[in-house]
Amino acid sequence: MTAAECSRLKSLPIQLLHNGLPAGKFASELLVKAGLSPEDAKSMADCLVMADVRGVDTHGLARLPQYLDRVSNGRVKANPEFKLTEKTPVVAQLDGDNGFGFVVATRAMEEAVKRAEIYGIGMVTVNHSNHFGMAATYVIQALEKNMISLVFTNSAKQMPPFGGKETLLGISPFAAGAPSNNEVPYILDMAPSVVAKGKIRRAARRGESIPLGWALDADGNPTTDANIALNGSMAPIGGPKGSGIAILMDVMSGVLTGAAFGGEVGDQYKDTKPQNVGHCFIAIKPDIFMTTDQFKARMDTLVQRVHGVTPAPGFNEVLFPGEPEHRLGMQRRKEGIPYADAEKQMFLEAAKQYGVSELPLSESPLSLS
Repeated sequence: MTAAECSRLKSLPIQLLHNGLPAGKFASELLVKAGLSPEDAKSMADCLVMADVRGVDTHGLARLPQYLDRVSNGRVKANPEFKLTEKTPVVAQLDGDNGFGFVVATRAMEEAVKRAEIYGIGMVTVNHSNHFGMAATYVIQALEKNMISLVFTNSAKQMPPFGGKETLLGISPFAAGAPSNNEVPYILDMAPSVVAKGKIRRAARRGESIPLGWALDADGNPTTDANIALNGSMAPIGGPKGSGIAILMDVMSGVLTGAAFGGEVGDQYKDTKPQNVGHCFIAIKPDIFMTTDQFKARMDTLVQRVHGVTPAPGFNEVLFPGEPEHRLGMQRRKEGIPYADAEKQMFLEAAKQYGVSELPLSESPLSLS
């Protein structure tokens, strides 16, 4: 990517990196056919496409057939009735009524931001939800309102606690963000496992092996076979550190919210019962400490100082958290999203099943309009 392209990337509003794509229209039409309202379908479709555009393919459109299956089987409600309970002026609890996590989480972060706008900080906890996709989605939602944010969620058991053999903990990511002015914003989105399990599923779907160290077999031994890994467990990042982060996710989004926790969250790929996933969203308005412009200018300085560090051997530059995905977003807006043949076939079958127009995958450049 040229310096000019990088400069343009930094100045583009974040939402322009994912809105208006053919994939979004395709996903939205499918979700409406599955029973979602046009508004909720668009919200969920935007979340899925944003993941693909940012290179988080494991949480993008490739998962759509599985989501369609869950809602068509009644395992997720197409039209949930949310119940928002005010706890204090800055804190609320949202009952997601077993709706799609994307729709529930978008509403929850909206409520957290609304409170932060008035009081400087807002917090919304969620129960009775489902998998909400890429955690950075909701960080970006807050960034577009110039908010610092923290995002927590939990998931079905995929990893043993440190020192254990049996799976008990989820591997859902912790995410955080902070806005900048002319430089890239801070976006952290990290799982407590070495990789997200979606990468294992993608490798299995594509018939690919996985690197050693990503996952363990059923007996706790390292494996490079993606299919064996799917029936085993994920490897924690940094041993006890990854395990500790996974437990924190359960504390903030399971224990605190009244949702399932400690191995009780339903598996969206195996269980017919509701998942009862929990989330927690915290939004902070910078100008409770200084003006928003001052904060963003100071963030620019931090980004510049990180960029100014001399690269270590094997590196050409030092990047800020979230910057690789931000750059890839610009590239994919220009060149298109490289879906694999297996994924294209899934989209074709879904289009036929629900009677919608096929996704125009032959169109490489994707318009910003």
